[in-house]
Parts: sequence; C-alpha cells; structure tokens
Amino acid sequence: MQKNITSLGSLNWDDLKFFLEVARTRKASTAAKRLAVDYTTVSRRISSLESALGTLLFEKSRTSGFVLTAEGQRLLSYAESIESTLHMACEQVSGSGVALSGHVRMGCTEGFGSFFITPQLSHFVDAYPAISVDILPLPHFISLSKREADIVIALERPEHGPYVCCKLCDYRLQLYATQEYLDKHPPIRRPADLGKHQFISYVDDLAFSSELLYLANVLPGASANLRSTSVIAQFVAAQQGRSLAILPCFLAAQDPRLLPVLPEEIDITRQFWMYCREDLRKLKRITLLWDYIREVTERNQGLLMGETREMQFAD
Repeated sequence: MQKNITSLGSLNWDDLKFFLEVARTRKASTAAKRLAVDYTTVSRRISSLESALGTLLFEKSRTSGFVLTAEGQRLLSYAESIESTLHMACEQVSGSGVALSGHVRMGCTEGFGSFFITPQLSHFVDAYPAISVDILPLPHFISLSKREADIVIALERPEHGPYVCCKLCDYRLQLYATQEYLDKHPPIRRPADLGKHQFISYVDDLAFSSELLYLANVLPGASANLRSTSVIAQFVAAQQGRSLAILPCFLAAQDPRLLPVLPEEIDITRQFWMYCREDLRKLKRITLLWDYIREVTERNQGLLMGETREMQFAD
C-alpha cells in the first residue's frame, strides 16, 4: 500500500497528456509532432509515468508501434475522462469569449468534406476567428476512439460506442456524363442501353463501406474500365468525357458540363450521419460547430438532392 501512495505522490499529471497522444497514435514520433516536442521528450515522459505508477503501460513492437498493455488500457479510460473534465472546467470558469475559442477536428467522407463541408467551414471560421478547425476529408473510416477527430460525418451510423449521433441529411446520387460523351456513343434511352457503355467506379474490394458499391447494386454486370478508391478521382475522370459515372449530385453540380443520364430510372438516395463522443458534445465549440453544420445542410437540401446547383451559406 505504501508503494502505491509514494507512486501517486510522485506522479506528474502533465505526463498524462503524453500518454494520451502515444496511446492514440501508437507512435512516439507522431505524438511528438502533435505535441511540438522531440521524440526523446515523449519517451522520457512515458518512462516517468510508468515509473510513477510502477507498471508497464505500453508494449513496444516494430510492426505495431506502442501497444497498450492491460494496465495501459485501464489508465486510458481514466485519462480521457480527466481530459474531458478539464476541458469542461476551463469552459465553465472562463468568460464567453474564451469559451468560444479552441480547436476542433472534423472527419468527413472525401467528396462531402472537400466539396461541401470545406466551403461551409471557410465561412464558419470567418464568423468565429478564435476557433480553429481541421477538416479531414478522407476516403476511409475515421476513428473517434483514437481521437483522430472530434466530430465525424460518415455514411453509416456507428453501431456502438459512447457517442452522440444524429442523421445529418439525405443526399442523392445519379448517373452523369458530359455532352461530348453522349454525342460520341450509342444513345441511352433506357437502362438496358447501358450495357453498351463503360463506367468509372470504385475498386470494389477496397471500398471502405458497402454503401459505396452503387454500380454493382444498381446495374449488375456493368463494366467499369476505370476504377478508383477516390470519388474525386471519379469526378475528374468523368469530366474527360470518356465514361459514365455515378456521382453525388452535390459533387456533379460543381461542373455544369456533367449532365444527369436517365435521372428518373437511376436515382440513389443515401444518408450522412454526424456523431461525436459523449464527453465532448457539451463543449461550447463542439456544440457551436455541430449546430452550424446541421443548419447549413438543412439549408442546402436542394443541392444535396440534385434539385439545384447553387450552394447556400449561413447568414
């Protein structure tokens, strides 16, 4: 018992910040960059924390990096709780000007993040210059549990976890081609005519969600002569006028050369879900950005559903 008391007495609480970064990134070098220190500082602070607690928190592997031990896993939940409590405490005791400041990281699907969320966030940071925002428009799953982002917009609702989640919006996808393509290829009057055409699509076995496999679901047997894991790459390829592509309407709307093909027959609706950790949801900067994103997506239902090409911004 005396050993534990001595260990806690020598604990440097600031070491928990280093522990959290290493636990989330699994690399001391990456944690060092995020904390703006050098590698040796991170290594020393982790060793100091392990000595203070009298236990090993990480197993070090050449392939997997810093992997939490069972004791490290237990400490992680407490450390994250302490971190969240400190954030909340700072907001509660600070003035409103200080509370509406800080940093937020938002993860999002690639196309929606690049072509809708980023333009909207440029207006948000103008309105709230004390809040800095990172936008991560990536063609893969983003983990909240590893704190890769504070808020995530995804194609699917999380099945479990300590998250607050809401349906953000519906959005529509349609089949698109340029006029140049339509002029040079056999006419398309009905879905059966599409068997004579080439498509741009996803690499099926590398798609991070089954929600992306539009072509196989809508037009079984359709031939894709060009595939990409990136919807933006598909968008750019469709602009070249050599293939057809199923694209979100909000993305195709960026280029008036892209025309909907068989819009009555090929009409796909999907959803975006927004979620964040329960312990962050009450932070004022998170609430502010959360509400802002909900407002601007509601305002842009026409764009998201392919009824207009004009993007609207908050007043």
